[in-house]
Amino acid sequence: MKPAKTILLLFLCATAFGFTRSANHWEKLFNGKDLTGWDTYLGPDLDDTGKPITGQPLGLNNDPHHVFTIVKENGENIIRISGENWGAISTQKEYENYHLQIQFKWGALTWGQKKGKKKDSGLLYHSVGKYGADYGAWMRSHEFQIEEGNCGDYWGVAGGMADMAVIKKSETEYVYSPKGMFTTFKEGSKQGRRCIKQRDAENPSGQWNTLDLYCHGDTSIHVINGKVMMVLYHQKQMDNGQELPLNKGKIQIQSEGAEIYYRQIKIQAIDHLPAEMINQ
Repeated sequence: MKPAKTILLLFLCATAFGFTRSANHWEKLFNGKDLTGWDTYLGPDLDDTGKPITGQPLGLNNDPHHVFTIVKENGENIIRISGENWGAISTQKEYENYHLQIQFKWGALTWGQKKGKKKDSGLLYHSVGKYGADYGAWMRSHEFQIEEGNCGDYWGVAGGMADMAVIKKSETEYVYSPKGMFTTFKEGSKQGRRCIKQRDAENPSGQWNTLDLYCHGDTSIHVINGKVMMVLYHQKQMDNGQELPLNKGKIQIQSEGAEIYYRQIKIQAIDHLPAEMINQ
């Protein structure tokens, strides 16, 4: 573990010189009509306990249960993810150095092992490698958690790893704090691959929320409804026993046992991170 203040000061100095904010040049990732520009991937059908029924994934662009559909609400087309199967939609392009903004709200349904529990989804970014690498459903990536009560958490997916400044609350709970000690979160480590966000900012179930993700170099910022949840540094991946950079890739949006809606998905390139968010 390293003191957070030293790295934060160096980062702020680096962003203070020679940079200006990018103008707003948004690209829509959801065209408001269909899933053009996205692929779907679904893991195996699961029983009510979460065990695979056949063990065979439904695979790429095969959605017999209509997990991913476009529905109309108040005259606007939005994406509905039923959550019935575990999987994701993923962009066909890779992205790096960007500001991504998404709006989401919860539906009513839950399925399988998630039935009656916290509704769950997630934004998986810098996604690389094979489909189904984690839980038979998702590519290697960093997760911006979207789960009731836990929106903004970090989870390293299939070898994704990052450093965060944290305060240790228990043997299994580490909470982000700009005043904490830098700790690496990865699968197999003592602290594990989950870092808890520093505050709650999610709106009540059924209301729309705005998620902002800022990525530049090997650093990213998770923001819910305008409030910073955490800042992540030194983003990497464990690949065949080697630690390699993981700072670009596809964007996945999960189906994970709960009905959820998404709209107004857009992205723009940035040449730096907003410095005013680093120490919030």
